[in-house]
Amino acid sequence: MNDTISVLDIIEETVVDGPGFRTAVYAAGCPNQCAGCHNPQSWDIEAGRQMSVADILDKIKSDEFAQVTFSGGDPIFQVEAFTTLARRIKEETGKNIWCYTGWKYEDIKQSERLSQILPYLDVLVDGRYEQNLRDEQLPFRGSSNQRLIDVQASLSAGSTVLYSYETALESANPDCDNNFRR
Repeated sequence: MNDTISVLDIIEETVVDGPGFRTAVYAAGCPNQCAGCHNPQSWDIEAGRQMSVADILDKIKSDEFAQVTFSGGDPIFQVEAFTTLARRIKEETGKNIWCYTGWKYEDIKQSERLSQILPYLDVLVDGRYEQNLRDEQLPFRGSSNQRLIDVQASLSAGSTVLYSYETALESANPDCDNNFRR
């Protein structure tokens, strides 16, 4: 099924799931079941409600200024439908897309099935949440093993390129006080 997604919730104007205002689509279903997960109700795919890609896209398009985040659960668990959604977001809005997953970028890239979403993602926050590596000082991730991957730069380079939140801040606001950190 590529046209429906089991969704726990869609949160508009969130600022914790990537930079700026974002519309976050929280997927149901996660095989990782990490200890200390902030969203354990998301593990069961049956906990979500089926939503069409078109309905989700309408909600995303309703806020022209918010970018997009896929979280969960684990969106890669429903990769075919999330790929359809991501492709349509890029084609119809050009919005920036972040995706959180317990899978590692390198494992996704090696899988023909899982890698189909990569051309449409800007940043992949990869790796399982490790409670013993929790670090509240890290921007946009919960544990120090998780990485922010610049997906398009990684695909171009043929190797993993980390996304630099600090560099992105500086290039977005070159005249601002760069002592600010989230």
